[in-house]
Amino acid sequence: MTAPRPLDAQEMAAFHAFIRAHARVVRILEAELEAEHGLSLPAYEVLAHLSEAPDRRRRMTELAAFAVLTPSGLTRLVDKLVRDGLVERQRCVGDARVVYAALTDAGFDRLVGAYPTHLRGVRAYLVDRLAQESAGDFARTAAERRADEVLQTHDLVTDVPGDFFDSLLAALDEPAAANPALARAAKRARKTVRQR
Repeated sequence: MTAPRPLDAQEMAAFHAFIRAHARVVRILEAELEAEHGLSLPAYEVLAHLSEAPDRRRRMTELAAFAVLTPSGLTRLVDKLVRDGLVERQRCVGDARVVYAALTDAGFDRLVGAYPTHLRGVRAYLVDRLAQESAGDFARTAAERRADEVLQTHDLVTDVPGDFFDSLLAALDEPAAANPALARAAKRARKTVRQR
């Protein structure tokens, strides 16, 4: 295996700019959500992912794929959200090993209240600063990387529900026909599951 090509000055500058921009946007969004709604950014993201799921609930393993947290960090966050009455844990009737995180009505109300703050921040600090073409390119590239990352972090035999791949494509807001890389990743993963 050959070593990857080193970054040139422009590539390194782009990487550093990305890191600084990410840190700045996260820091500002976190501060605004905490000050205005008492929610951390990861808490907001968990509530948002639950709100988008069927029945407003996701398996903890599936939620972990969406969260930018370690599994133990996600567990601690969900514990806090449960204590705050924003989320509840539910056992799967058919499989005792499966635990769902479900959004409560109070959690949905908190999310709805925090949405304008989140939207304002994401627009002001990121989206409105990108040219429309750049935003589309960035989203497609990030979605492709996200699909690969999600597929690599799951045991495709025990962790992934049957509709996971379709849910992944829907969650990424990228129809398979519009993003061949996502369609290929989902097809590879489905084939892997069938082979096992």
